[in-house]
Amino acid sequence: MNVQQVNRLIMTPNEKKQLRAKAHSLKAVVMIGQVGITDAVLAEIDHALEHHELIKVRVRTTDREKRKQHIMDICSHTDSKCIQSIGQIAALYRKNPDKH
Repeated sequence: MNVQQVNRLIMTPNEKKQLRAKAHSLKAVVMIGQVGITDAVLAEIDHALEHHELIKVRVRTTDREKRKQHIMDICSHTDSKCIQSIGQIAALYRKNPDKH
């Protein structure tokens, strides 16, 4: 089961639509380069999700399959959901129960 299938089970289409609209104006807060996903990168993404709930991540690789795999790995390690992925940018969401 891929990230999009899992997200459809958890969120309604209307919720995803609202989050995509909010994510539109955001800038990428974390960039993943040639080294790939490291513990430090995962910690930074986790920290950003904790504070902002909705973030964008730039995955700088030309290989689409590798990029999809990186996004799926990030989502599984951070318990987040990929709201949208266009090109090298992925919008990730994780609800923070302390904020609500």
